[in-house]
Order: sequence, then C-alpha cells, then structure tokens
Amino acid sequence: MTSQSTLLYQIKSALFGVALGDALGVPVEFNSRETLRKKPVTDMVGYSTYNLPPGTWSDDSSLTFCLAEALTEGFDLNTIGRNFVRWAHENYWTPRGHVFDIGIATQKAIYKLSKGEEPELAGGIEDRDNGNGSLMRILPLLFYILDKEIYERFEMTAKVSSITHGHIRSIIACFYYLEFARQILEGKEKFEIYKYLQSEVSDFLTDIEIDPDEISKFDRLLRNDIALLPEEEIQSSGYVMHTLEASIWSLLTTESYEDAVLKAVNLGSDTDTTGAVTGGLAGLLYGFDKIPENWLQQLARYNDIENLAERLSDKI
Repeated sequence: MTSQSTLLYQIKSALFGVALGDALGVPVEFNSRETLRKKPVTDMVGYSTYNLPPGTWSDDSSLTFCLAEALTEGFDLNTIGRNFVRWAHENYWTPRGHVFDIGIATQKAIYKLSKGEEPELAGGIEDRDNGNGSLMRILPLLFYILDKEIYERFEMTAKVSSITHGHIRSIIACFYYLEFARQILEGKEKFEIYKYLQSEVSDFLTDIEIDPDEISKFDRLLRNDIALLPEEEIQSSGYVMHTLEASIWSLLTTESYEDAVLKAVNLGSDTDTTGAVTGGLAGLLYGFDKIPENWLQQLARYNDIENLAERLSDKI
C-alpha cells in the first residue's frame, strides 16, 4: 500500500473500530455484569435499553465523528467545539437523526460553548469531572499529532480533552490512550507497547512535573501488569480510569477485534463507552479487514463514515 492508502486504512480501522464497539454496547447500556453473564452479548443486536435498531451508535461515536470532521479542515478548537454544539442542538453526526444519550459533563460544556465560552475553558476541572466523555471521542486526534514531538502531542491532547473534560486525570487518560494507539501504528506488539508506555509515559509526566498523586492514579497501568488481574478487579463505570483500564485489559486479554469488544461490552455498566474505547484500539491493532463483515453491514451511516475517513486521510 502507498502511504496515502495505508493512512486511509488506519483511519477506517479507527473510526469503524470505535463505532462498532459502541453499537455493540448501546442495547445493553446500564446492564449489570451479572445480568450479562446470564445473557452475554455475542453479536450485533438492537433495541433493549434505547429501543433502537442494531448498528446504532451513541454519543461516543457522534463526538468522535464531530472531532474527525473538524480535523478535515485542520486543527482548530473553535471548529471542534462548534461541531459538538451542532451535534447537541441540530442532531449533527447522529446515527438516526436524533441525540438519545449525552453525558452530564459534556452537556454542561456544550452549554458553555453555545454561550461563547473559549473551548479550552469549557470542560470541568474538578475531581468529580473525570467521566469518560473526552476519552471516548479522542482517537481521531491521533492522526493529526502522529509526527509531532511528545510535548506537542500532550499539549494538543490536553486542549482537545479540555473542551469537555479539563481535569488533568482525564487529560492523562486521553494522552495514554493516544500514545498506545500511536505505538500500534508503529507496528509494535501490544505487550511490548504496554511495557514501553510504563517508562515513556511515567518519565514524561514526571518530567513535566505532574502532581505525583495524579500519576499514582495510573499505577495499575504504569507500574503493574493489568492483564494479570481477574475480571472482578476490572470496573466498567463511566469514570475515566475505569474505562481506560477496562479497555486496555480487554485488549491485552484477547486475540481478535471481535473478542476484545465483546469482552469489553460484557463487563456491563457503561457498555457503549467501554466498547467504543476498546474498539478504537482493537480496530487499529487488528485492522479493518479483521472486523466482522456482518457487523459492518448493519452499522448506521456506513457510507458517511467511510467518506469521512477518506476526507480526513486526504487532509492529513
């Protein structure tokens, strides 16, 4: 493949990876792990929680596509913020013409954006503002920051996270996730990446003098081997640390896109986001060709997502 076609393939792998993981989780969002143990998700289904057809993705993918759409015009925080407002108020980049799910922190930030707040200042900065709402949508930024130095990658990630989630914990979670994705594109094996990030991310965060208490929140990823933990020690709520840990755990303990996203979704609770965040990395790791064809055929707005991937690839 030429470098252009390789880039397009990678962008498709990421965007479809997120959307399918998301769509698998939508029908069972808020279901407990115990409920899903009795009746696990094994395929693309619909209805249930939101009574929507199979292949319907949620706010996770909508905001991912809003970010990708903005990046087709270059890097501009105002454009990204404007797209988020258009999504919430005008049903822009929704799967079926209406918004059916929105996080509290994201809703507050979008309200501020609609009133003219600077994008970088719109997201909450309190300890309680560490939901997974910026992590779930951050992946398209990867392609824009690929060739930049680590300090610039961190700064740009911080700015894009802060549009809805400005606390340093959410920013570090997004940064770790994008660094993992970046290493996948470098062709490294997943356990090699995990080990590499333990030194790279730890050293970088120490170097830029991040509060050691905040760095310690990432100990299960940066100091331990999360793949060795049993499922009962992995949580899957809407807290950003739970989502990040669950996605890395699901990726490390499976061997295919399909198994990774199903494992993530069947953890229960915030199923769409755990599925989306896992799906983004798994899509990149295994590639678009390894995503189940029958799932892709059911996905809402398949052609529009493919077109978005092409336009983003052309811009970059």
